[in-house]
Amino acid sequence: MKLVVFAHVPPPHHGQSQMVKLMVDGFAAEPSLGIQVLHVDARLSEGMSDIGAVRGGKIRALVGFCRQALRLSRDHGCRSLYYIPSPPKRSSLYRDFLVMALVRWRFRRVILHWHAVGLGAWLQSEAWPWERWLARACLGRAWRAIVLAQSNRADAELLRPRSVAVVGNGIPDPCPDYWKGLDSRRTAVIRGDVVRVLFLAHCTRDKGVFGAVDAVVAANRDSQGGLRFHLTIAGSFLSAAEEAEFREWAGRPGVADCVEIVGFVAGAEKDRLLRESDLFLFPTYFANEGQPLNLIEAMAYGLPCVTTRWRSIPEYFPPDYPGLCVPRDVPALAQALRAVVGKVDGNALRQEFEARFTIGAHLRALAAAIRDP
Repeated sequence: MKLVVFAHVPPPHHGQSQMVKLMVDGFAAEPSLGIQVLHVDARLSEGMSDIGAVRGGKIRALVGFCRQALRLSRDHGCRSLYYIPSPPKRSSLYRDFLVMALVRWRFRRVILHWHAVGLGAWLQSEAWPWERWLARACLGRAWRAIVLAQSNRADAELLRPRSVAVVGNGIPDPCPDYWKGLDSRRTAVIRGDVVRVLFLAHCTRDKGVFGAVDAVVAANRDSQGGLRFHLTIAGSFLSAAEEAEFREWAGRPGVADCVEIVGFVAGAEKDRLLRESDLFLFPTYFANEGQPLNLIEAMAYGLPCVTTRWRSIPEYFPPDYPGLCVPRDVPALAQALRAVVGKVDGNALRQEFEARFTIGAHLRALAAAIRDP
């Protein structure tokens, strides 16, 4: 099956672009999956801070990408289109309207892969009537909608696709030697009196970077048995103003000695942090959170996680998992940090990764959702 993929790969680096690259590269490397990708790398933003910004050059580039998609369809006889709809942001949604108006007529099969969450609720509660009409006209009645989790079906179903498939994310194993030694450090035993906590994400308020600091400070204040929590913040700030506010926040007396800011990490340094940390803290309430890859990475390293009951995140874990909290509840986060120490077996989380979140399983399920009638 030939498939025009209208979606960008990194940069900018975020979960959606990373998953597109994994799909494009994975289908090319595995002909047995039955998908021949014709890729339109529809990159409009120069960096994370440019995403959603309105610039005249973006419209010109977008029209060029649409021409490329039409040309690929004509030259290769391809009538199947893969597209990722917008989060609930007007500038991005209008991009979708333009793309669909220009290219959808050419394709019999339109596959919409919903990575962001919240567009359906936004259309119902905040959109103008004409925006709702355009959304139904441009994005409605797709041949297939693909969502990341059962809890994410509402966005797709509002626009009445022919069918909905649930395909969770998957990643290449970032820790293939896990069972050759790291497993012995993940047996719910913290060695020493310092618990090394890692926050690894884009450093924004709604991803939980401020809440992570407050949770660690609160956990230290109420700590029992002599344990102290030390937080490492890894990731890029998307706003200079928010970074300045955060650094001032994290530099307060009684805070600076338990918080370290290391910035963006990748490669060997990222691997080291994930191996050497004891807990993973991600108190997100990001409105468009789909299925965050950082939690999947943490599970691959057997890191007990403290995170939020937000969007699809509870589907990662057993119903009684002690590290799930109500978003923005700092006392609950602090209590969860203390609760998972010595009580969550990281090896069980690693096994969950192997069972549900590997790249091979993801690509097979995704290919079936795209290809099969």
